[in-house]
Amino acid sequence: MNATVTDFHYGAVTPIAAYLMAVLGSALGLRCTVRSLRREQRGRKAGWLFLGAVSLGCGIWTMHFIAMTGFSVDGAAVEYDTLLSLAVAIAVTALGVFLVGYRGSTAPVLAAAGVLMGLGVAAMHYLGMAAMRVHGSIHYDATAVALSVLIAVAAATAALWAAATIQGLWPSLGASLVMGIAVTGMHYTGMASVSVHLEGAADSTSHSSIGMLSFLLSMIAGPVVVLIVASAIVMFDPALVLGEDGPSTPSRAGTRTTPSPAAPADRIPEPEGFRPSR
Repeated sequence: MNATVTDFHYGAVTPIAAYLMAVLGSALGLRCTVRSLRREQRGRKAGWLFLGAVSLGCGIWTMHFIAMTGFSVDGAAVEYDTLLSLAVAIAVTALGVFLVGYRGSTAPVLAAAGVLMGLGVAAMHYLGMAAMRVHGSIHYDATAVALSVLIAVAAATAALWAAATIQGLWPSLGASLVMGIAVTGMHYTGMASVSVHLEGAADSTSHSSIGMLSFLLSMIAGPVVVLIVASAIVMFDPALVLGEDGPSTPSRAGTRTTPSPAAPADRIPEPEGFRPSR
């Protein structure tokens, strides 16, 4: 028996909250990558890139599971049993961010990093779906799955390009809003491919059971704390506070100024009665 499924069991609350988490993760990932481009020391560069990858990965993963709280299968309880998708989300975003951070933003690098990162994000989504238990079989429409993967690749490539080229605060925030639409759109496109065939009689368990909802919220709590800490680090970064965006430039105090040509030295007074020969 094919069950009726919906992604909006709680109305607009879950897609809006999921979108905001995707925007937050994207904004932090972009800002951290921009900061890494201003650092001369290799250690600090790696630190900013790592923070950006963790922020972006946690944002995407949190978006996924907030959106999944609105997923309902009529007549069946929904359960989850793994956190593997979180590790995948962080790993693939780190791969893409570090590749662009150390290899530059040339077209071949962006294409390779975008494909790897996009495929990884799609893998995170479908790993999360594989962790779902509905006491039945889950089927996917191949066309919608392929479209969701293409959206993931395009979103990842755009994110990496923006991180490497967009320097200002407000342009970065604008790019984050667009990235949030792309990432959330990828999720709901993938969910549109889902159909569920229940085995046996329908279960009367309500989707909105307190136990299931509290489990999902406890899963989300850790990544949300990580995003809050990353937000504090980025907000209190001196360069952001002072509005010093863009690529690193030498400070005025440390800039060498080219000395003006020296004035001719004063002539030594000629001895009295001395006349130069002509």
